[in-house]
Formats: sequence, structure tokens, C-alpha cells
Amino acid sequence: MELSTIFVIGMFATFGLLLFTGFPVAWVLAGTSVIWTAIGIGSVEYLGADLWFDWGSSLGLMPERIWALVNSETLVALPMFIFMGIMLDQSGVAERMMENMVKLFGRVRGGYAVTVIVIGLLLAATTGIIGASVVLLGMLSLPVMLRSGYSKHLAVGTSCATGTLGILIPPSIMLVLMADRLSDPDASVGNLFMGAFFPGVLLGSLFISYVLILAALRPAVAPVPADSPKVTGAVAWGVFKAVLPTAGLILAVLGSIFAGIATPTEASGVGAAGAMLLAAANRRLNIRVVRETVLSTTRTASFIFAIFFGATAFSVVLRGLGGDEVIANTLHGLPFGPDGILLTILFVVFLLGFFLDWVEITLIILPLVAPVVQALGFDLVWFTILFAVCLQTSFLTPPVGFALFYIKGVCPPEIKVTDIYRGVTPFIVLQLLGLAMIYEYPAIVTWLPSVAYR
Repeated sequence: MELSTIFVIGMFATFGLLLFTGFPVAWVLAGTSVIWTAIGIGSVEYLGADLWFDWGSSLGLMPERIWALVNSETLVALPMFIFMGIMLDQSGVAERMMENMVKLFGRVRGGYAVTVIVIGLLLAATTGIIGASVVLLGMLSLPVMLRSGYSKHLAVGTSCATGTLGILIPPSIMLVLMADRLSDPDASVGNLFMGAFFPGVLLGSLFISYVLILAALRPAVAPVPADSPKVTGAVAWGVFKAVLPTAGLILAVLGSIFAGIATPTEASGVGAAGAMLLAAANRRLNIRVVRETVLSTTRTASFIFAIFFGATAFSVVLRGLGGDEVIANTLHGLPFGPDGILLTILFVVFLLGFFLDWVEITLIILPLVAPVVQALGFDLVWFTILFAVCLQTSFLTPPVGFALFYIKGVCPPEIKVTDIYRGVTPFIVLQLLGLAMIYEYPAIVTWLPSVAYR
């Protein structure tokens, strides 16, 4: 085994072991980088190792890399989209949509769950903050569904799984990070947003189909409330008025990007301003709300950028130790064809999602495997969306499925952790089914970007 291979394996093993110490991931990434910089330099200087590695080719690059990060126009969109999502949660539009859509779908068996999914899809297109979406949907929907006699598993599973759609459906902060890491014109933020649009709708459609089929086969899990109002013109008008502000914000943000009127960074500013206008229209905009939103935005963005810096240090040291070549040679050496290599990458990403957050996987793994996938002749946007769907699934998989922790925090006491696990399992299967469909039919991803640039 070559020395660079041993060092790369050792670096990943060190990172894995230090994760169990309980230190923040950003510090673990940075600490691992320092340790292996010392090992690399020591091996060259004192042991005469045949390895091209020194300070200038590893952590010496960090000032330049950090400046490039904070000077990136693409990443300006990150705090703006975070602000938009948090402000929208404060604006009260979700409560209005829930109140009116329940009247529209109340007489449909499984209608309350369908309402949650539809609202979740609309919220997902305006915010990429998983924690906020899951908590908000849980608080709005769980009491209503449980009072109506819905199965605990269906109620909690629907709220939890639907809340994770925001990480995939544009404008998604995950896709912004992916575009920045890839630094490829073909995989720009705009292209990734357009590529993710139909996969997000596909997953939402699978969720709705599952709920309706389950409710038809097992009526007891989703009874029709006796006090459900009839659908009248007044009810339909109320739904229209409740949905219109959110739909207008989605059109302003995504429409301006897809039409080429604004860059994603410019559209993020439009979205942030639009969310404030919606909060003001609903009489929710005040000093306290603005202060809380700014503080939450700062905390979330700081958390992501801290991991960014740690992951950047990890990446430059890994590359200095020959990590790119080791991973590329390992993948090319697999006894499979190109499709087998691609499926192996996705399977590994799915497994990593059981233990790591999407930020670390995006910042460390994606830049390492993307060049290999491109060399095999696959479309980079299509692969990136497959990668993103895998990571979205990781929010529901224990033991580190963050959506599970978020929903548990707002669940009534009678809902146990085992109920949450049982509730989300069918939705994990649906997400894997959606992943298989996207893999089998790449046009689900590639059609919209190709039409936009004809």
C-alpha cells in the first residue's frame, strides 16, 4: 500500500474518531488538518518519505482560501436565503394557509396530511431551513391530525418528512453550497435550482400519492372529521388569498432566476425583502421579530461558515497528501462499469448520512468525487441532484437524522421516538424510490436547464 493511501485512510479515521469526542465538527475538521499537517511535514523532513508535502501546499494556503470564501459573490446568497426563510416563518403565512387549506381538503380521506404536504411544498420553495420547516409544520399539523383520529405514525411521519423538502427544492442553501464547491459553470446555482425543481415536485407527489393510497386501503389511519365544512366558493377564495402571497414570493425569487432577470444572489435579496413585506402585511413585523430573525440568521450562517473553514483546511491537507489521486484511483479500480461506480458513490453517501451532517458531506466528499463522475461522462447537474436527494434522505435516518430531533421537540408526550422512526420509514422508502426514478430518467433533472438556455 502506498504511503499516500495510508495517510488518506489515517486522516479519515482520525476525523471519525474525533467526532465521538463531542467537540464541534468545525473544530474536529480543523484539528484533524493540523495533526496531519504535522505528520506529513514530519514524514518528509525527518523520515525522508517520498511525498510532496509542505506547509505551503497545505495549511499555508488557508489565508488565500478563507479570503476566497468570504469574497465569494455566490455565498452572499446564503445568509440572505436563511434570513428569508426565518422571516417567512415569523410572518404568519403558514398559519393562514393551514387554516384555509384544511377547509379545502378536510372532506378528502387523508386530506389533513395532504394539506401538510402541500403547505410543506410551498414553504420549501421559500426557505431552505430544515429545522424551521419541520418545527413549524409539526406545531401546526400534529395537534389537528391527532385530534381528528389520525394514526400517530402517519401524522408525525408526514410532518417530519415534508419538512425536509426545503433542503432540496430551490431556493436551497444546500444547492448554493454545492455550486460554490463545484466551481463549474455547468453546475451554477441557477442550473442546480432549475435541475432540482422537478425532483422536488416528484417527491412531494410521491408523498401525496402514498397518503391517499394508504388512507383508501386503511381508512382508520386517516378518518374524515365529522365537522369538515363543505367546499364552497368562499372556501376556495380563502385558500387563494392565503396562498397568493407565498406564491408571489416564489415567483419573484425563482421566476427572476429562471427568466435570467436576476442572479441567485440578487434574487436572495428580493426574497429577503419580500419576506419582510409579508410579515408587515400580516402585522407581524416589529423590532423583536427583526432582532430575533437577524440573530437566528447570524447563528445559522456562522455555524455553516465555521464548518466551511474547517472543511477547507481538511480538503487542502487531504489534497496535499494525495487524497484526490487516491480516491480517483480507488473508484476507477472498482470492478464495475461507470454506472456501478456512480451507484457505489451514492450508496456511500447514503451511509455517511446516517452519521454525518449534510454540510460536512457536501464540503468534503462532493468535491472529491465530482471530477471522477465528470470523467466517466455523466452530467454534473444530474449527479449533483442525485447527491442532494441522498443527503435529503439523511435528515430522516437515525441516529443523526436532525429532522427526527426537531420533530421530537414539538411532539405531544404520547408520541415516542419509536413512533417517529416508524412514521418516517415509509417516507425514506419513497425518497429512495424518487432517487431511483431520477437515476433512471435523467430528463427529470436535465430538461428544465436545457430548455432555459436554448
